[in-house]
Amino acid sequence: MAVSLLGKAGRAPAAYESGFAAHRAGVDRLLASYRAIPLGANVRLAKKTSNLFRARAKSTAPGLDVSGLTKVIAVDPEAKTADVAGMTTYEDLVAATLPYGLAPMVVPQLKTITLGGAVTGMGIESSSFRNGLPHESVLEIDVLTGAGEIVTATPNGDNADLFRGFPNSYGTLGYSTRLKIELETVQPYVALRHVRFHDLRELETVMAQIVTDRSYDGERVDYIDGVVFTSDESYLVLGRQTDEPGPVSDYTGMDIYYRSLQHDSPQPKRDRLTIHDYLWRWDTDWFWCSRAFGTQNPNIRRFWPRQYRRSSFYWKLIALDHKYDIGDKLQARKGNPPQERVVQDIEVPIERTADFMEWFLAEIPIEPIWLCPLRLRDKANAAPGSRPWPLYPLEPGRTYVNAGFWSAVPIVPGQPEGAANRAIEHKVSELDGHKSLYSDAFYDKDEFAELYGGDVYPELKKHYDPDHRLLDLYSKAVQRK
Repeated sequence: MAVSLLGKAGRAPAAYESGFAAHRAGVDRLLASYRAIPLGANVRLAKKTSNLFRARAKSTAPGLDVSGLTKVIAVDPEAKTADVAGMTTYEDLVAATLPYGLAPMVVPQLKTITLGGAVTGMGIESSSFRNGLPHESVLEIDVLTGAGEIVTATPNGDNADLFRGFPNSYGTLGYSTRLKIELETVQPYVALRHVRFHDLRELETVMAQIVTDRSYDGERVDYIDGVVFTSDESYLVLGRQTDEPGPVSDYTGMDIYYRSLQHDSPQPKRDRLTIHDYLWRWDTDWFWCSRAFGTQNPNIRRFWPRQYRRSSFYWKLIALDHKYDIGDKLQARKGNPPQERVVQDIEVPIERTADFMEWFLAEIPIEPIWLCPLRLRDKANAAPGSRPWPLYPLEPGRTYVNAGFWSAVPIVPGQPEGAANRAIEHKVSELDGHKSLYSDAFYDKDEFAELYGGDVYPELKKHYDPDHRLLDLYSKAVQRK
């Protein structure tokens, strides 16, 4: 548990000093491990877990020791901020802030995503239509650069170029050791409305209006996301924070959250969750991906230990499948072709949501699809057409919708590697969108540079990683070996 910054007579409590002392010791171990990596060898993290779905470059060199960077250092409930080590998971971060009635501005859906990972990569959730993306609530960040130096980056002060260029750099400019972030007040419960749509264009229109009004049918909306099952069955899930006591649902047992959304009524279906269970509603079944392991079969689910109903355990099963090609071997025994993994999150402007979904449902045999609207909250550089975060250049003042789809499709003989993923990339670019880089990408170098940083990234690389100790972004995100 993190300590509070509040002390008596203006003095920081001893536990607070102890928290920062432990953090400094962890940074010292990190620096020692950096210096132990041979010159010429790529620097990488030594971590046991990952939420990446793309192939990573192999290395025989020792990795960076991040064992001392996994804790929440301190929470300041008065200022609504937290100092957090870069490798701290959101599960631990939320556990440290909820006792104060606070939560991060955006809490990505999976418990083992780290704060540093969400900032140097991309994170999104149902508060993103009002709170933007995780990096937008960062106040300052300490980064171990590729040059082996710890620098502090702030929005308008020292290393402001790194502060702006760090999001979506995926560890190619450096690794965060400490982040100071904003928190927001949360209520103990979330009241939900599941609104059904039979037409994707109506869903698009209503979603855009809710983002603007932050209300629906006279009731405040604090959270919004959605699920598309088919072209004529989709839902928006609208959440409202509340302190009203009452019964709550539990989707960590036999009941499955995403199935609870479905109904035939013209009126919204209502539900309630604790704020804790709402934040982690998707993790128990990794959205709907647990069905691939039989976990949604009641006969299997009742014997599946609760501690293993979580995304991190399913990820271990996926890793085994990737290592031994278990899925393709099983498909081959059934006489089926091998499959192409299609695990992606993309963003398109909200007015192109229905265009993308209609194309996707016609061309890519994957369902359900998750939808989540977002708007940048950055105010410092909000001129029309500006791009305040150059490596993921969404436009301020414009609403986008994230579509997430995580499955596989049969490989068609004679088509190029990654044919389905390539088609998705082309369609997203056609619709003036972007996609996250945590999974497979197939762009050529010129298109990739145009989409992810242009001339800005090479200058950042030259400044903060002059000897190229870290992989460059194209090599890390696109190249396979």
